[in-house]
Formats: sequence, structure tokens, C-alpha cells
Amino acid sequence: MPTSDSTGTAALEDCTACPRLAVFLADVRQQYPAYHARPVVPFGDPRARLLIVGLAPGMHGANRSGRPFTGDHAGILLYETLHRFGFASRPVSLAADDGLQLIDCRITNAVKCLPPQNKPEPAEIRICNRYLVEELRAAPEARVILALGNVAHKAVLMALGLKQSACTFGHAAQHALPDGRILIDSYHCSRYNTQTRRLTADSFAAVFETVRSELGQAA
Repeated sequence: MPTSDSTGTAALEDCTACPRLAVFLADVRQQYPAYHARPVVPFGDPRARLLIVGLAPGMHGANRSGRPFTGDHAGILLYETLHRFGFASRPVSLAADDGLQLIDCRITNAVKCLPPQNKPEPAEIRICNRYLVEELRAAPEARVILALGNVAHKAVLMALGLKQSACTFGHAAQHALPDGRILIDSYHCSRYNTQTRRLTADSFAAVFETVRSELGQAA
């Protein structure tokens, strides 16, 4: 069922477990008082069959808007593609209150806070992984997990208690997980990847064709 629910627990929204990230976000709030500049909670249907896992909020995207992949370059291709394949009510995500709804889809990040230079440290990924663990436990309906980038891929394996050697990241790779779910990999839809054409609209769409094939027709 369509939903625009972007709420999260107070524990996540108020989390300061990573000292470097907490200090960095405090500085960002001083520099940009109108920005969200706090942990960004997942967005979409809590009972979705598709869970998308990204890296972390972008400085002028989710960190500003408070919604994953919203307001920066990385979200352009993602939301266009989600709409094309029936997972979003609109092809453009502008702001957290723009009325866009995800359909049978939920988006989260491996790290919920903006990291300096968009590079979380390994310890920060491990600390934040507890939230992804809970998200996966609370979403038994999620049949397909789409990892955008190697960090997200590894975070999913960590959250499921699997060895990092269990599945090797590769664009468009598919991995059958022990719990019956499917992990599908894609290069991240970052500005760097799209401008260098490491990731194109066609190659991203091919990944979603696989996702849609696994899930069947739109709900």
C-alpha cells in the first residue's frame, strides 16, 4: 500500500553514538540552521517488499531535507527509476513534505548521519548497523534488498550476521540469502558514477528490471 511515512524512533533521531559524526552535525547545524542535520530515518512503506540501502545522507540532499536521496544529484536517477518501475508516485523528490509516496518500497542508509566528505569510518558503519539489523527484523515482507554501492552491500551482510566473504559485490549481481531473500547490487547513483557513466540510466534500469522480475507486477 502506498505510504509517505518517514517517521523513525526517537532513539534514532536523537542518536549521537558516533562522536565524530555528532560533532560534525553540530557544526553543520551552526552553518546551515535550516537544514535537518540530524540522523535521517528510513522513508517509505514499512511493509514493503523492496528495501533499498544507500550509503549515507548527502550534505545538501538528505542532510538538508530529512528524506533519503532527496534534494541532491544522487536522488535524480533513483526517483526517476523508482517511478518508471512503479515504486514511486512521482519521478522527482524535492522535499520531505512534497507529497511523494513510495509504493511497495522503503529506502534507508547504511549510515544514518552525514559523514565528513561522505566517507563514514568502519567503526561508524558498525555502530549504525544496529539500526539496519532492527529494520530487517521488522520487515519480514522485504523479499528483495537492493544495495547501492559496496558499503551498503557490506552493511546488509553485517546486519544479517553473514561473513563478508559470503557474497561479492558486483553491479547487477544477485545473491540468494540464507533467509530466502534476494540481495541485488548496483553501483551507487552518485554524481561521480553517473557523470563518469560508470552507472547509466540504462544499466540502472536493468537492475530494476531484475528487481521487478523478482517481485512481479506493481502492487
